[in-house]
Order: sequence, then structure tokens, then C-alpha cells
Amino acid sequence: MRFPDIRDTVREMEAADWATLSDEQLLERRISTLSLRLEGTTLEPLIKQLYDELSAKGLAFHPPCHVGDEWFVPIGIPAIFVPFFLVHDRLRALERFMVLEVEGETPEWFMRLMRHEAGHGYMYAYQLTRRRKWRNCFEQTSREETPNTYRPRPFSRSYVMHLEDWYAQSHPDEDFAETFAIWLTPGFDWRKRYAGWPALRKIEYVDELMKSLAGKPPTHMPKYRVADYDFLNVKLKTYYARKRKLYEDTYPGFYDVDLRQLFPTPGGIRASSYLRQRRRRLMNSVCQWTNEKKFRVNKLLTRLIDRSDELELHAHNDDPQQDFRVASYITTLVMNYLFTGKFKRTK
Repeated sequence: MRFPDIRDTVREMEAADWATLSDEQLLERRISTLSLRLEGTTLEPLIKQLYDELSAKGLAFHPPCHVGDEWFVPIGIPAIFVPFFLVHDRLRALERFMVLEVEGETPEWFMRLMRHEAGHGYMYAYQLTRRRKWRNCFEQTSREETPNTYRPRPFSRSYVMHLEDWYAQSHPDEDFAETFAIWLTPGFDWRKRYAGWPALRKIEYVDELMKSLAGKPPTHMPKYRVADYDFLNVKLKTYYARKRKLYEDTYPGFYDVDLRQLFPTPGGIRASSYLRQRRRRLMNSVCQWTNEKKFRVNKLLTRLIDRSDELELHAHNDDPQQDFRVASYITTLVMNYLFTGKFKRTK
């Protein structure tokens, strides 16, 4: 007779009823104790949808999917890791509270990300970067990770536009993954959308390449242990402390001269109150047009509000031009961040 391992019993007890915990209690839990899995969740049919889309193109390889700490495909490993916070509604709510948005929370958003990650999976499964034509099309790849900051050209027609932040421009591998995702998207007329664009040549190459792989099994399926890419043995509070620090980066001292120009009036309401009243509207507008993370823009607004308080600045509450000036200023700071990695303007 085999007696249950006490460690298994403890894990089962820890996993039970965590969804009913308060945020404070849940943040004390290790993610690895939540017994998260993709099977039986709302994500399972979406993963099947990806596989159906691949099959509809005649492609035989279906990248295996696992729970991870973020969206990623390990370098050299044709497998997709889906962030843990999408697995359960309670975790989605916590993610939204902690960083203001949930990456991939809608089915449409989830599928855009899955098609992109599938591109990476195919790149590794068939060792596509070894092909001369691939390198000629997407340039020489490297094992370096995608950089946190890069200098995108927003109006360039040499790259497709699929995910935000002009992500195809960040790295040759991302260029391919984005192009693959555009090609894979059902019902999308990429020939019409990208007619006249240099990027069309890349999509046509992907179309030709995938047709040559139709029905063929992967040529490179290295064995791997999911545990080697399991970064979930941390408390949720540690995970979010790291994530928020990553999003915050290094904020400069904000410009007293700029703020005094924005809020020059000695009367009216406090500038900090003015910004608080419009905070969500400003955040949503700036995020819409810059594709920046809500957490980062919200943090920027917090710094501006705090500094306006310290400077005792005031604003007219009924000046429509004031809203335009403030939104333009914040957008300028955020766009400078996207290009340089810093909010501070260069002289």
C-alpha cells in the first residue's frame, strides 16, 4: 500500500480555494502552488484555434503550450509559454489591479500573440534562420534577446504592423514572427493591405516557405524540460515587484520649467487636482496613440501630479487648450521614451 506523500498533500491544501483570497493574501502565495494548467480553461479552445489555423494552411507542426511567467518561446525551443495570469479570472483581476492591463485578455488579443509566438516556434522547429533566403529577407539573426528599447521608424513600409510598438523592427526574429502572424491570420487580405509596401516581399516569402513545409514534420525538436523554463516558484508579490520595477525603469526628475509653462496661472484649481480629474482620460488617450503600457504612463502621471503639488501650480479648469497642451506634453515624453529608453528629453 502506497501512502500519499506529505508534500503532495500540502500542495493540494495550498492550491485549494486560493481564488477566494484577498489581494493581500494572494500576493503572499507562490505562483507554483496554484496548480495552474491550460487544460480545461477558456484558453484551451483558443490554443486549438491556433492549431486549426495552422492545419488549414497545411502545416503539420502544432507548437506545444505551457504555463509560464510571460509570453515567450525559449531560444531554440519550439514551444509556447503562456503567462499564468491568463489561466484564471482571479489572476486576471489581480494583474489588472497591479499593472492596469492584462496582456492578451481578449480572444482577439490572445490570438494575435499566439500567432506571433507560433512564428518563433516554426523558426526553431524547422531551423529557418539557416536558410540563405531567410537571412536575405529578414537579415542576419542572433541569439541575443529582443532589446528593451530600439529606434522604430513608425512610417516605415519595410515591416508589417501586427503587435504594438512597431515590434517587427526590434529584431530580425521578431520581424519574421510578425510577418508569419500576418500571413497566418484567417481572412486577412495581406496582398491588398500591403500592396506597394517593401514588406509585401517578406510576406510572399513566408507564403512560399510555408507552402514548402506543408505536411512536413519538424526537423529540429530538441528535448527539453518544462521545469527548465519554469520561473513561477516565487511569491506573487515578488513577481509584481519585479514587473513594476521593469515597467518603471529609471524616471528622471521631471521638468519644473515645463510644468511651470503648462500651468502658468496663479489662480484657478490646483494643477494636481486638474491632472487627477483627467487622469484616466489622459492615460487612455496617450496609450492609444503611443501603444505604451498603461502602468508606465500612469506612473508618469503620478510623478507629474506629485511634482505639480510640490511646486504649488494652478490651472484654469475651463480652458480646452489646456487639455490639448497637457496631452501633447505627455505624449512627447512617452514617445521620447520609446525611442531612447528615457523620458528625459535630450538637449
